[in-house]
Amino acid sequence: MYICMCNGYTDKDIAAAVNTGGAATAEDAYAALGNGFCCGACRDCAEDLVADLTETSTGNPVAARTVLLAAE
Repeated sequence: MYICMCNGYTDKDIAAAVNTGGAATAEDAYAALGNGFCCGACRDCAEDLVADLTETSTGNPVAARTVLLAAE
């Protein structure tokens, strides 16, 4: 899924910057990918994605999320 239309970054690009590049923030991830934020429309989504990835990669549980299941 595209996260940043200005730079053409996908969720996989940002995940690679976090998981293999060691980026700890969205700014770090964008820098590792070669650019910074442009218009800023993607900032919240990128920050949420990096937060999710760093929680998971450090072993912190992400169990605080509500999971919705379809009723049968």
